[in-house]
Amino acid sequence: MRRTGTTRRGALTATGALALGAVLTGCGGDDEGAGGKKPAHSGARATTAKAEKALREKAVRDGALLLARYDLVAEAHPATAAGLVPLRAAVAEHGKALAPPRAKGEPKGDKAPPAPAGPVSADPKAAVRELAAAERRRADAHTEA
Repeated sequence: MRRTGTTRRGALTATGALALGAVLTGCGGDDEGAGGKKPAHSGARATTAKAEKALREKAVRDGALLLARYDLVAEAHPATAAGLVPLRAAVAEHGKALAPPRAKGEPKGDKAPPAPAGPVSADPKAAVRELAAAERRRADAHTEA
């Protein structure tokens, strides 16, 4: 077979260079286009930022409800409290991590979490199962969102 001037390595290198050039061209450092006008995609960024903030706020609220539920179970069944501490701490850390960044001068908004719906089961094992089910519902809702 006769060999052409194009090798597999050369074709891959050229393809990579073209892809890198396309990526770098699309990554402009200035948000304003010609004439000082904002590009059309800046509105999409604002909408995405609002949607992300709303999702984060909902996740924080749901986490606060779950923390209150952990507190109720630990209060109703002190024998389970030690085992729930690490799980509750993880929920609290997730809440801190998901909290949307605040603008300068914006109040902290440290409101008391709303009381979770429903009483705690009298049986400790059932109460922990209900807590686990609440965790799963929260995770499923977050995944769905």
